[in-house]
Amino acid sequence: MHNLILNTDSYKTSHFVQYPKGTEYVSSYIESRGGIYPKTLFFGLQIFIKQYLTKPITLTDINEAEEILAMHGMPFNYDGWLYILNEHNGYLPLDIEAVQEGTLVPTGNVMVQVVNTDPKCAWLTSYIETALLRAVWYPTTVATVSKNCHSIISHYLSETADNLDSLPFKLHDFGARGASSQESVEIGSLAHLVNFMGTDSLAAIVTARRYYKKDMAGFSIPAAEHSTITSWGREGESAAYANMLKRFGGKGKMVAVVSDSYDIWNAIDNIWGNELKSQVENMGGTLVIRPDSGVPVEIVPEAIERLMDKFGFITNAKGYKVLPDYVRLIQGDGVSATSIEAILYEMKKRGLSAENVAFGMGGELLQKVNRDTQRFAMKTSAICINGEWKEVYKDPITDRVKRSKKGRLALIKQDGQFKTVTTDNIGDAENLLVTVFRDGQVIADYALDDIRQRADKETLFVA
Repeated sequence: MHNLILNTDSYKTSHFVQYPKGTEYVSSYIESRGGIYPKTLFFGLQIFIKQYLTKPITLTDINEAEEILAMHGMPFNYDGWLYILNEHNGYLPLDIEAVQEGTLVPTGNVMVQVVNTDPKCAWLTSYIETALLRAVWYPTTVATVSKNCHSIISHYLSETADNLDSLPFKLHDFGARGASSQESVEIGSLAHLVNFMGTDSLAAIVTARRYYKKDMAGFSIPAAEHSTITSWGREGESAAYANMLKRFGGKGKMVAVVSDSYDIWNAIDNIWGNELKSQVENMGGTLVIRPDSGVPVEIVPEAIERLMDKFGFITNAKGYKVLPDYVRLIQGDGVSATSIEAILYEMKKRGLSAENVAFGMGGELLQKVNRDTQRFAMKTSAICINGEWKEVYKDPITDRVKRSKKGRLALIKQDGQFKTVTTDNIGDAENLLVTVFRDGQVIADYALDDIRQRADKETLFVA
């Protein structure tokens, strides 16, 4: 839905007459108040700004909104929107500040602040909450989940592998088919690519090109699915695997083959490890075998050990077993941050290096998150009435966690730690909130490469 006027909650259309007389400016902020993770990886606001806020509203938009809201039984600020059209050429008179995308911010700190720039549009700040908060909480939460997985895998690679070279491709995005919409894939899958470079979500690639100055943000490899294997019949399973090697094998190439359509142990012990062993060893690339059922923490280590029985292994400098370069495993079923850690922990116990395995994550990455995963909220903290700024806050006695912040806010670093303060108390510190949008114009334009560099500086996982 591209009519920005209707991209809100119904009740907000009545707010333009609810503010005190003389209200000129309303300032609101977005924070993660807590949640599963102690920090959040800020990402995705730029998509919303470029896709929605750089396009002016039109008279057609206003008239459509008036008609719908009248039938809906709600008031509509026709004059206010017509004023924006005539005086601001349809661009929203807002100033949005935010921390740089790719920054890992401890919960409880301001990440975004928005205020109207025209005193006749004080009602607009909260009107935009529905769309703006959604534009922040979803990609930021997905990026945080992905960052947590990145930190877990990095931890186990550091302990059991000679280097971290394989880390960027250790978690592959399999989530497109399980997401709630195409736009969710565009946004969420790109959030994952802040931390990794493996994806099967083409929508994320397009989004990176359009909004983050990245021609190619992620990569994939040819892979089989059950339909392409079972179409050969059970008696043709070996031929189906051989066809994959023939079509996609070769020097420096990788090919993934799902191998549990019937019996994963037969596939490893007899087909890959016997009938097709010489082809695997001599194709010049890497075969990635994919189990797709069973209990992952049991299946993955056993599958790797069976592959080692057939293809051998080396012991790396840290004393952990590693399969030959031409064969690896990817687990794409039942994958979450919890199962990744459980699998890698079990592998470590058995003396198996984390470099033997990669993971594919779907619904746990893009879909099993919500606004409360990190307890996101947008609240008004200051209001200017007749030229005088006043603090605004909520403080419910039944839930003190929902106590909101007061005043015009800034984010600083004090003794190396993030801290939210009022603008009056910044002192000599640098305000880490920078203007990213003002009156229809993109002010800060981030590239994915820079965001990745910022995100890579810190870890989220604590062993």
